[in-house]
Amino acid sequence: MGKPIRVLHVLGTLNRGGAETMIMNIYHNIDRSKIQFDFIKHTNKKCDYDDEIIKLGGKIYSIPRYTGKNHLKYIESWNDFFNSHTEYKIIHGHMRSTAAIYLKIAKKHGLLTIAHSHSIASRGNKLQQFIKYIMQLPIRYTADYLFACSEQAGKWLFGKNVINKNNFNVIKNAIDIEKYLFNQSKRNEMRKTLNIEDKFVVGHVGSFTYPKNHKFLIEVFNEIQKQNRATILLLIGDGELRSQIEKQISDLGLEDKVILTGTVSNVNEYLQAMDVFVFPSIFEGLGIAVIEAQAAGLPCVVADTIPEEAYLTDLIESIPLTAKEDLWTEQILKYNDGYERRNTYEEVKSKGYDIYETNQWLEEFYLKNWRE
Repeated sequence: MGKPIRVLHVLGTLNRGGAETMIMNIYHNIDRSKIQFDFIKHTNKKCDYDDEIIKLGGKIYSIPRYTGKNHLKYIESWNDFFNSHTEYKIIHGHMRSTAAIYLKIAKKHGLLTIAHSHSIASRGNKLQQFIKYIMQLPIRYTADYLFACSEQAGKWLFGKNVINKNNFNVIKNAIDIEKYLFNQSKRNEMRKTLNIEDKFVVGHVGSFTYPKNHKFLIEVFNEIQKQNRATILLLIGDGELRSQIEKQISDLGLEDKVILTGTVSNVNEYLQAMDVFVFPSIFEGLGIAVIEAQAAGLPCVVADTIPEEAYLTDLIESIPLTAKEDLWTEQILKYNDGYERRNTYEEVKSKGYDIYETNQWLEEFYLKNWRE
């Protein structure tokens, strides 16, 4: 074939969040001689993945963030975009808050539309959640295809009967499994770099946002410290609540016990350095970080809010989110005496989380649905 077809992905930002990382995992591994990804983001600010996307041959466009007051201007911006960019035939929307607006406009311009659910809850107070629900309700009727990272995420956004619809598909947040597999030499190297060679390392990967529940994680770690002073908390990620968490760490006198790396591109290497992975999220569409941690052979202590689809191995153990810190502390410290870290490749692959299998399905889907 000639030039690759170009699929337009819509997100809020292009920073290292769950949905963004999932798309980038696919983008890196898809056959870009056949399919190229371009992106619309709702910000003019430079984002974590911008340079990477340009390097891979993608294009990035910006649309003004929707405020409600700019409703007509928002619609006008999308119409102007499609009038100027008739090359797009498929739009894949990952930003759900205004999907009912931009997907409807895209259909009017002849594009095939995909809505993709990555969560199982909305942030904000009850009024804000109700407004979002009203705005998101039409998506299930507007989009040609409905995708979700899990059945639970699909039911939440598109309705409980969506799993019986022919246009619904679960697209697993697959990863390049081999990149995450346990490697003793990489572990030793990373622990030496971080100066934590003789420490028991509790780890977490996630943006500093409300759903990730960092505040509770710090409270649990404070209890762990009382029982084992040779413990380090390794936090990978960044976000809007980071300053609040840093203050909490300071108030508890844990500054020399917590390592905050910020946003990193080599999460797989940091996972090697950890001894146990803790994930007390208030809600998750799936929890791709838990998938990655299991691929790295890490025991995972997670909240009971994590969807069943994330339970790929017997390394994962759930605790009620309502449980007190001492129960979390007890379960985490079980791994303080050591354990044998194993290769989990076949276990993760058998559950459908191999990026190459996901890419093959998506490639066929995009190519089959391309409209000349």
